[in-house]
Amino acid sequence: NVVIDKKFGAPQVTKDGVTVAKEIELEDRFANMGAQMVKEVASKTNEQAGDGTTTATVLAQAIINVGLKNVTAGANPMDLKRGIDKAVSAVVTSLREQSREVGEDYAKIEQVGTISANNDNYIGKLIADAMYKSKERRSNHS
Repeated sequence: NVVIDKKFGAPQVTKDGVTVAKEIELEDRFANMGAQMVKEVASKTNEQAGDGTTTATVLAQAIINVGLKNVTAGANPMDLKRGIDKAVSAVVTSLREQSREVGEDYAKIEQVGTISANNDNYIGKLIADAMYKSKERRSNHS
């Protein structure tokens, strides 16, 4: 959990990576550029996937740190970018191969809901129940 000190009102407690990223502003211009890049990663992940922002933020930070270290040591930035692009492609391929259809399996829906709710079993069950009730209503109105 992260506590965000708001200029106005009570502090905000969150586990959400995109919420944390949105609040980051650094005084040093160069450091702030990097922070803005990480913020963009979190925002794009949230838009496209709706989840995984913390993981994406941590991965982006690690890539940036190692990338800067390599460029400082004399590596060609374009070669580095091509390597990152290849790695991204390999990861996407692997994730697609590992993905499984959830379908209408109540237990799988509950499991995905629980994971998406930061391992809150109660919320996972509510999500599965809501999806089943929604499906029943659609079936009754067909």
